[in-house]
Amino acid sequence: MPTSSYRQRRGRVETYFDKTAVEAWQRLTSDAPVSGVRATVRAGREQMRQTLLDWLPADLSGMRVLDAGCGPGMLSVELLRRGARVTGVDVSTKLIEIAWERLPAEIDRNAVDFQVGDMLDPAHGEFDYVVSMDVLIHYPCADAVAAVAELASRTRRGIAFTFAPRTPLLAAMHVIGKLFPRSDRSPAIEPVAHSRLAAALRAEPRLAAWSVGRTQRVRRGFYISQALELQRT
Repeated sequence: MPTSSYRQRRGRVETYFDKTAVEAWQRLTSDAPVSGVRATVRAGREQMRQTLLDWLPADLSGMRVLDAGCGPGMLSVELLRRGARVTGVDVSTKLIEIAWERLPAEIDRNAVDFQVGDMLDPAHGEFDYVVSMDVLIHYPCADAVAAVAELASRTRRGIAFTFAPRTPLLAAMHVIGKLFPRSDRSPAIEPVAHSRLAAALRAEPRLAAWSVGRTQRVRRGFYISQALELQRT
C-alpha cells in the first residue's frame, strides 16, 4: 500500500499539474515554439521517451502496457502504434483531458484507456510491461522503490522507469530553478545515486524475482533524467 509520504507528494504533484502549470506543460508537450530553457527540456524528454521505447519490443500486439503517469499521452500513443493495449494513468485531470484530445484519429480508441487516478491502484489490473517517465523523480528513494515493487506485483515481463540522478550539476540547476517564476517550477524532485537506487531495488523482498537491467542517462541543458530497467527473471 502507498505510504503517507507517497500520498502527500502525489497530492503536490496533482496540484502542480492541475492548477499551477497546466498551460506551460500543454505548450511544452506540443509543437508550439518555446523558450531556450524549455526547448532543452522538450528535447531531453523526447530523447528519454525514445530510450524507454527502445527497451520495449517493437511489436507489442496483444500485450497490455501501463503508462504510469502518462501526462498528455505522448508515450502512450507510441505504444499504441506498436499494437499494445494501453492503460494511461495520471493524477492530473487536465493532462488526461489533453491526452484524449490529442489522441490521433487513426488510433483505435478501444485499445486505450486514459484514467485519472493513482498509478499504484490494483484495480488497473495486470500488465506485460510498465513504463513510467519522469514520475518517480518526485518521490524519496524508499517511496520510489516501494512504488516499483507494487507495480512489479502486477507486471509479467518488464518495467522501465526514470529517476533523477544525483549529480553536482543537477543540484546547481535546482538552485537556479528557484529563481524562476513559481508557475515555471516543477514539484520538488528527489535526486538519488544510481548505485543507491539499484541496491535498494535488489534488497526489496518483493523484487526478489526481478533483476536490475540497463540504465541510460539523458542530459539536455536543463533536463537531466536517468532511465532504469527491471526484468522478471
